[in-house]
Amino acid sequence: MNTEKDFSPLTPSIVRALNDKLYEKRKVAALEIEKLVREFVAQNNSAQIRHVIQILATEFALSQHPHSRKGGLIGLAACSIALGKDSGSYLKELIDPVLTCFNDSDSRLRYYACEALYNIVKVARGAVLPHFNVLFDGLSKLAADPDPNVKSGSELLDRLLKDIVTESNKFDLVAFVPLLRERIYSNNQYARQFIISWIHVLESVPDINLLDYLPEFLDGLFQILGDSSKEIRRMCEVVLGEFLKEIKKNPSSVKFAEMANILVIHSNDLIQLTSMTWMREFIQLAGRVVLPYSSGILTAVLPCLSYDDRKKSTKEAASACNHSLMKLVTPEDDEDDEESQTKSSPPGDGTPSKKESIGGSVVEFSSDRSAVTLDLDGIVQVLDRHLHDSSTGMMTRIAVLKWLYHLYIKTPRKMFKHTDSLFPMLLKTLSDESDEVILKDLEVLAEIASSPAGQTDTSGLCDSSDSKTELHIPGKKIINRIMNSYFYKFMINLLKRFSLERKLLEMRGAFIIRQLCLLLHAENVFHSMADILLKEEDLKFASTMVQTLNTILLTSAELFQLRNQLKDLRTQESCALFCCLYRSWCHNPVATVSLCFLTQNYQHAYDLIQKFGDLEVTVDFLMEVDKLVQLIESPIFTYLRLQLLDVEHNPYLIKALYGLLMLLPQSQAFQLLSHRLSCVPNPELMRTVEDPKAPVKDKRLAQPHIDYSELLQHFDRVQSKHLEVRHQRAGRSEHPDRKL
Repeated sequence: MNTEKDFSPLTPSIVRALNDKLYEKRKVAALEIEKLVREFVAQNNSAQIRHVIQILATEFALSQHPHSRKGGLIGLAACSIALGKDSGSYLKELIDPVLTCFNDSDSRLRYYACEALYNIVKVARGAVLPHFNVLFDGLSKLAADPDPNVKSGSELLDRLLKDIVTESNKFDLVAFVPLLRERIYSNNQYARQFIISWIHVLESVPDINLLDYLPEFLDGLFQILGDSSKEIRRMCEVVLGEFLKEIKKNPSSVKFAEMANILVIHSNDLIQLTSMTWMREFIQLAGRVVLPYSSGILTAVLPCLSYDDRKKSTKEAASACNHSLMKLVTPEDDEDDEESQTKSSPPGDGTPSKKESIGGSVVEFSSDRSAVTLDLDGIVQVLDRHLHDSSTGMMTRIAVLKWLYHLYIKTPRKMFKHTDSLFPMLLKTLSDESDEVILKDLEVLAEIASSPAGQTDTSGLCDSSDSKTELHIPGKKIINRIMNSYFYKFMINLLKRFSLERKLLEMRGAFIIRQLCLLLHAENVFHSMADILLKEEDLKFASTMVQTLNTILLTSAELFQLRNQLKDLRTQESCALFCCLYRSWCHNPVATVSLCFLTQNYQHAYDLIQKFGDLEVTVDFLMEVDKLVQLIESPIFTYLRLQLLDVEHNPYLIKALYGLLMLLPQSQAFQLLSHRLSCVPNPELMRTVEDPKAPVKDKRLAQPHIDYSELLQHFDRVQSKHLEVRHQRAGRSEHPDRKL
């Protein structure tokens, strides 16, 4: 025991009582110590006071004997009470040994340590603030103490310390933040509660500007927000909500750039809504400041856009983020760094600032936009990754394509550097299950194909000599809008995709081509496809593709203007277009005839039908003739049916229709066409009295020259190739074409 040593000025009776196992005796000793210290205070004898505190600390509070430690703790508390307002000069000596006892294995001793420190702090009040970090550190450990009594005692001490901090204006926030940053990563739920409660208190003190240091511990707050405890999550949500209110009030003092990436990395289910809400506010308040972090923001935002109604709030917040971020990208982002610096910094004027009003507050932003760089490479990488990922939801894919379209509109020069890497995936996306995805994909591809920024970039083009900025046919130029080098590449690859994926052609081919006619002008699309199909080696595919294009040409509302252009063949351009289409249409005899009907080339149509006797007539062939008869009865060919009234001037039309009739077996189509021809009037009855000197009015007389004999020869050559290929295929296959 300690009684054998000299503990003066402590009397032997005080020493014995301090070492006693009974609390009452230790309390009596504490009262004696308090009386003794008061006398020293009255005498202004600080040396003796320090000596008493040192004895109580080293010989008792830090003793190996548990009862001695308890006596030392109550003795130190008594010293503090005796010192009163003067205790501030001795706080380090008083506090350190008590805090050491916080780590004691005996829970009763830890409780007494709490009690002692409570009394020390209660007396010292604001004087303890210079020692706040060590007190906070000790309390954060006791907050997770397994003993309920110790925890209860630490909560009392915690409340007292909070009161002192709240009422004081001398709190050293700069010294405290590093400790907060360290402690906030504790995984213990009680320690987390303790940390959150302190942040909430500090946040509410007017003289403490915790917002300035938010980047230091925001990551930790979001980690706590993901805690499994509902109560802790609720506390954390309240604290984050208060911070967000303050950010909205004082955006000019917020370090948005330092916190943007923190929000990006927190995207698990529990905290996603909060991080999206914060991100939405950051984008709206900070504007272009967040652009360098846009690839990370998109990584977090895009998957949320495909959420169902169970996560409606998160989806809406993510959608707002996405929309706001997209609006930040402007044509100025397409400028080179040197250009943007020249524009943003006038010579000799430094970098003036401009003020923007956001939510009633005035926020200053630097007008030097070059200081904020759009992370275009990172954005494109994120968008490309989402397109490649087969698990990406439909709404996310649509958002990705909207982003790509937006970037091609706003930053075409820089985007075309990425076109070769994006192009294959954009083509593949045409096979998507969603019509809306395909529509957006076509918009992107159409913009790539028609953007002036693509004129100078010929990298990655096919080796075809026809890959030029304008499309040509022999002797004629036919184009309504100059396309760039990617237009022809797009058409070639689209037809290649149709060739490899016949189901895509069958299910979506017409839909895709009709949309392209709206986006890129029908004449451009049909001319280029006809030009490419002319060189197609797979003749069966060429025939199928021509049949598809012909059906679109004759039936789609989107091609009304093109049909009108072809109907009269009055201009050099329309004749050139007809010749171009005709050469490819020869892959499908019935389509060729229908093209002649559309262009009112009835004599040539009759000449072609005469040659059908030399062709191999299959069931599929007759089905196409059947469809043509149905089309003749449709509104598209109203003008053709009306021309049957003018028998004298349209003999070849009647001959051509009779030719089709003779090709058909006795079917419903046969009956339909036969009935129509039976309505053709007697030319004698239709003849009117005319001036024999008057010139014959034939609108086709002004038609530019077309070499129809050469076109017929071309038809013969193409059909000979088809016949040869069919015979070769029949020789190899066990299932030759069905014969009539």
